[in-house]
Amino acid sequence: MTGATQTRGEPPPTVLVDERAIGAHVERIAGRITRDHPDGVVLVGVLKGALIFLADLVRAITDIDVTVDFLAISRYAPDSGRVRILKDLDVDVEGRDVVIVEDLVDTGLTLAYLLSHVRGRSPRSLDVCTLLDRPVRRIVPLTVRYVGAEIDDVFVLGYGLHRADLYRNVPYIVEADRSVALDRPAAYVDALYGRAPRPAAGVQRRSAREGGW
Repeated sequence: MTGATQTRGEPPPTVLVDERAIGAHVERIAGRITRDHPDGVVLVGVLKGALIFLADLVRAITDIDVTVDFLAISRYAPDSGRVRILKDLDVDVEGRDVVIVEDLVDTGLTLAYLLSHVRGRSPRSLDVCTLLDRPVRRIVPLTVRYVGAEIDDVFVLGYGLHRADLYRNVPYIVEADRSVALDRPAAYVDALYGRAPRPAAGVQRRSAREGGW
């Protein structure tokens, strides 16, 4: 694959949130959702990025009824917030507790649109859950009730997060060089498939901090 390997001098990807930390975030959020929604909850995953996180989250919620649905969107322009719905809700959420599940909340533009869209279906309550929150880039003020970790303004890949649909199945989250990934999407294939990047597993870096309230 042309451009699949890094060139000499480019920084390698580094583990930002390892598998153990991801699991801890999932269990903590699952416990909070269970306590907050004793009558059951509808979890709405935003495709495709939230799929892996949502799958783990659903399996960690074992004491209440969980209904799963999905929204899929297409962005007209980066950072514009202008989107169109490609896949709408199949479930009737009127009068029900709904939590929108994201992989990463960034500017908030797209999420604000989705919140407005779902709110029009008259749910009893509507909250947001995200594995990663990057509030430094926020444009639209939003309340994110369930947060795995806050991160700085870094470029992340893995565990559903992708570049050109690569790296979604990497089981941890890495920080990568934004310019390298944007210029050559396959640049980190060799580094992230078949061998672990640095640092060693078990380390959650300072730029990822436990979030939520």
